[in-house]
Amino acid sequence: MRSQTFVALAAVAASLTANALARAQPAAPIPPWTPSLEAVWTPKELVFQYVGFTTKYTCEGFQQKMKGVLTMLGARDVQVRIAGCLGAPAPETVTGVHVKMNVLQPVADAAKHEAVPALWQPVDLLARRDPVDAAADCELIEQIKQKVLPLFTTRNVQYSSACAGRQLLLGGTKLKADVLMPEHAPSAAAR
Repeated sequence: MRSQTFVALAAVAASLTANALARAQPAAPIPPWTPSLEAVWTPKELVFQYVGFTTKYTCEGFQQKMKGVLTMLGARDVQVRIAGCLGAPAPETVTGVHVKMNVLQPVADAAKHEAVPALWQPVDLLARRDPVDAAADCELIEQIKQKVLPLFTTRNVQYSSACAGRQLLLGGTKLKADVLMPEHAPSAAAR
């Protein structure tokens, strides 16, 4: 008697499951991309003076580092000139650059501008870096967040800083954001 009851219950359960599956709507697919926005290249200029006590840069080293950061954030036609350096071959406490670049800005009326399709791309300025090297840039990342990042169209900014004068704190600093990039550019993660 028990086995007949079990078989009957199993048959009812199978029937209910089959009916539920037949009526179920397939889940809406999640698009693999975000719809593109219309954006225009906008010229920006900046005189950026870095002051750091933990990490010092040579003028040329700082110039290259800033060009790399700006490119990673999606700037094009980047020109970085040394400014405010004494020109000594040794690292300096105060170094600076004068920057000219173009960044994408969203535009409401694409017909009036030479708009390009753009997408939000995640950028992590400290990704794939040696932890000691990333910790050494703590003061620089803090100043980039304050003075450079506002020149770009960003969202979902994630920033934390644990800078301590003349000490390296591993893993204490991060700066991530979604940045408006041209649709046909390589993703920032690949840079």
